[in-house]
Amino acid sequence: MKKLLKSRLFSSFLTLVMILGLITVQTKEVKAETEDQIVTSEANIEEENDQATLEKGSVDITILHTNDTHGRVKADSSVIGIDTISAIKKSINNSILVDVGDTLHGLPFATMNKGEDIIALMKLAGYDVMTPGNHDFNYGYERLLELANMASTGVNSFPIISANVIKDNITLLDANYIKEVDGVKLGFFGLTTPETAFKTNPNNVKGLEFASPIESAKKQVEELKAKGADIIVALAHIGTDESSEIVSTMIAKEVEGIDIIIDGHSHSNYPTGFEADNGTLIVSTGEYGANLGQVIITFNKDTNKITNKIASLIPKATAATLNPDEIVAQKIEEINEAQNAVLSKVVGVSKVVLDGARENVRTGETNLGNLITDAMLYVTGAEIAITNGGGIRATINAGEITKQDVVSVLPFGNFIVTKYLTGAQIKDILEHGVKDYPATAGHFPHVAGINFVFDAEKAPGERIVSIKINGKDIDMDAKYLVAANDFMAAGGDDYPHFKDVKTENEFQALDEALEEYIKYLGEVNYSKEDRIVVGKAENPVENPEEPFNKAYKNYFFLYAFFMSKNDIF
Repeated sequence: MKKLLKSRLFSSFLTLVMILGLITVQTKEVKAETEDQIVTSEANIEEENDQATLEKGSVDITILHTNDTHGRVKADSSVIGIDTISAIKKSINNSILVDVGDTLHGLPFATMNKGEDIIALMKLAGYDVMTPGNHDFNYGYERLLELANMASTGVNSFPIISANVIKDNITLLDANYIKEVDGVKLGFFGLTTPETAFKTNPNNVKGLEFASPIESAKKQVEELKAKGADIIVALAHIGTDESSEIVSTMIAKEVEGIDIIIDGHSHSNYPTGFEADNGTLIVSTGEYGANLGQVIITFNKDTNKITNKIASLIPKATAATLNPDEIVAQKIEEINEAQNAVLSKVVGVSKVVLDGARENVRTGETNLGNLITDAMLYVTGAEIAITNGGGIRATINAGEITKQDVVSVLPFGNFIVTKYLTGAQIKDILEHGVKDYPATAGHFPHVAGINFVFDAEKAPGERIVSIKINGKDIDMDAKYLVAANDFMAAGGDDYPHFKDVKTENEFQALDEALEEYIKYLGEVNYSKEDRIVVGKAENPVENPEEPFNKAYKNYFFLYAFFMSKNDIF
């Protein structure tokens, strides 16, 4: 009886062990699936940075990185928020926080004080070093120098570096920076895309030279090695977009000795990074603060070598489980309060209501849409301006116009770009814009420098019946300089052609352009001007060869007719 009882107890114990084993296996499988999805959980963050089995003489160093936030430092449904980034940084031993540009300009929160508020928050959050992107020059390079000075002085200071921005044969900013962590020297150097020469207003960078990123990188690797750097990291606002003349993969291929390239500019999302030539790891987080990048470097101080590099992304969903840094969060509130006082500043006066109602800007021409697109022509000198109605978010009442009014109308921080498009491409773009009429649609276009008529009874894609540019019929083969917002220029709202055409120039944010134009006008008295008409056209758009073909056919018909008469007589 006792033997039977022991046997049953032992069997029960084995069953329990097997069940627990299955649970463990399933848990591991779920964890593996999660890692395959490149979602780094809070538990994983702690686990990866608290390894108890490091090789003798080894140390783990974590580089946290951001890029292309375009002023998005306040948390929302998709943005992590700089207060949470600060909390993550401060929770990880041996961590460094870096940024690779297009950070100081973008949303009105950033532009209100010309980047100064962003610098203040970056200092509090614990950033260690930054390199500027092309849009960080949007206030002019003199302002960037002021911001760099603010960043590098006082408590929690950090340098803004770039090795290839040259003025009067010397670098505009410090070229590199060494940060020592647990006895290991990390050498950082900055690179700014040469496209900055035309991907900001050219006046912003007048007198500057953007030297070859490849040649600059070679010099920096040599210099940092000479200074005793153990690990070399390039902060590269260069990108991997194939349309660019120089990309980060080319730098990795041509320059030996770069351990990591933290990349920006092309808004590329590399969840685990990728190994390029010469063993260089290239990483990038995407855009707009949706992810925080993380590279864990294992360095053996006995052999003076990197033994491992692991890249991952901490997404918004994971970051949202952490408590934000209270000091940084409080600073954000202080900035909000200070900006509210600035937002009340009067920039002009309107004699009429400027119509930005959703149901109107998404179905037809409004006087506010005309004002905005005229502002785009004013700052760019383009022939044509097009913007999407979905980007117009508020009405401005008659009377004084404040900065708050302007920001409410254009809250997204979109900037203006110019591209050359053919008449045929412009027609396709307008066809796309009116394809859903009379339904409300965010892609409904507002225009300047152009008038067009569309027939709502025709099939989508065949509705445009007349286009005039500055009073003349459009030439389908000619090229016109078109100003648009960067959202559309990247193919937003499924607009055709824009993203396949080279950018000629990039300008300030739409809200800044509108404010500048209102100040220029002083008094606004805008109305609808039949820039967009629903109806029939006297001279419908047709193939430029058609008039000739029709005339030729008529002539041939008459010729054949008279010849037949001659045969008869």
